[in-house]
Amino acid sequence: METQEFEFKGLVANGFACLFGNLLLIAASAAAFCFPDTLGIFGYIAGGIGLFVSCFIWGGFVLQEPNEARAMLFFGEYRGSFKRTGYWWVNPFITCKKISLRARNLNADPIKVNDKVGNPILIGLVLVWRLKDTYKALFDIDSQTMAQKPNEVGASVAGRMKAFEDFVRVQSDAALRQVAGEYAYDNNEGGEAELTLRNGGSEVNEQLVQKLNERLEMAGMEAVEARINYLAYAPEIAAVMLRRQQADAIISAREKIVEGAVSMVKMALDRLKEDEIVELDEEKKAAMVSNLLVVLCADEPAQPVINSGTLNH
Repeated sequence: METQEFEFKGLVANGFACLFGNLLLIAASAAAFCFPDTLGIFGYIAGGIGLFVSCFIWGGFVLQEPNEARAMLFFGEYRGSFKRTGYWWVNPFITCKKISLRARNLNADPIKVNDKVGNPILIGLVLVWRLKDTYKALFDIDSQTMAQKPNEVGASVAGRMKAFEDFVRVQSDAALRQVAGEYAYDNNEGGEAELTLRNGGSEVNEQLVQKLNERLEMAGMEAVEARINYLAYAPEIAAVMLRRQQADAIISAREKIVEGAVSMVKMALDRLKEDEIVELDEEKKAAMVSNLLVVLCADEPAQPVINSGTLNH
């Protein structure tokens, strides 16, 4: 979206020089009143004009800190954005709407949404954002009305920034719902290829930043960084999903145990055959495999039974 912001090109003077000149003007005006016999009526006229001009000059001083900006309006007409830091003097008829360009944090409360497969989840984010276009921020959204409190004329800097924060909060809620609906909470099918909210990490966060910037562009704002800082199943299905996760963990552990047990049984049979310790027929091998698997895969320690006979008995 093309910006309409441009740098202020109006009358700007060094604030300290204007301050010194204004003090001299006040002193000269006061002196004109002090010598009525010498200057006569012209002294009063010159002194009055000098004091009037001095009051006019006082209204044009501007003190601006780093990462601050002012939108300059001349009787409602936008004349540019003033971003120069320091102490300056501008045309007093210029209306200055001050805003901050500094980065700000937004810690959004978790919201309930449905993920890609329809499971209700709770998800929250932390966002770092800032203004980058003063024109869009002040004139493309209704920040002026939102910033005004009842019975308050105009809007302060804090009020404007609070209005911008409310706008970002609403848009971040919408962007978070959109991103959460594109991914599943977790890959419950056991596959490794699908990207989910739990294992997405930086990719999901980058997608969130992109969606946020698409929504904040119209207001002259940008999301510097956004991260999911809270992710959980909704209370109504949390217990069921916990049991499912426990079952998946048990199955995965059993698979590892069986895989290791089979490997150990194979190693035992190979060593017995290579070292020629004992000759086992197929029936004895099957019995040995069965006993070893029972011992290795059992949840409780096995109770040994000593065979006092012989293998051929």
